[in-house]
Amino acid sequence: MSFGMSYEAMEKELASRLKDSRFRHCLGVADTAVFLARRFGVDEERARVAGLLHDCAREYRNEDMLEEAQRRGIEIGEVERSMPLLLHAYIGAKRVREVYRVDDAMVEQAIWRHTVGGRGMTKLDKIIWFADMIEPGREYPGVKELRCLAKTASLDEMVLAGLSQSICFVVAKGHLIHPDTVLARNELLLQKNDSNEP
Repeated sequence: MSFGMSYEAMEKELASRLKDSRFRHCLGVADTAVFLARRFGVDEERARVAGLLHDCAREYRNEDMLEEAQRRGIEIGEVERSMPLLLHAYIGAKRVREVYRVDDAMVEQAIWRHTVGGRGMTKLDKIIWFADMIEPGREYPGVKELRCLAKTASLDEMVLAGLSQSICFVVAKGHLIHPDTVLARNELLLQKNDSNEP
């Protein structure tokens, strides 16, 4: 784990690049990630940095995401091509090294996966994904229930509930479901079913 900047320097740099509302969201995710990391025995510094920087690529306009991803050799699937905003997670995973001097594969992966999830998510991946859903600035139907789970449920139960709610929301909007989101949910369901077998 190598952070070439202090956390305060990262905050200052991020604030100079994002809109105020997006920066406040990042602070909320960082605080929520630390709470969850403490609860589930995950490195708090990693969680705080990943939470703070998870949306660092939102400095780019939506219409520039495809070009920024291509410049970094990021593979672009048909879902991302249709919904370029999703690419901010992958670009952000590269930006943390480029701008914020973060040299940490676990932080990079958590940022990469924070939007659509994926198979084989680590505890840190799950924490950043879920913290992004429930940070204090978020307001949508069902968020209060998810915040309650953050205090009472297991990490997998929380993320499974969040993935299910996220998929329902995206379907209701008529948008594409990213295959990685389905893989993440199916994996958690299969593990849950296996553990319930006698």
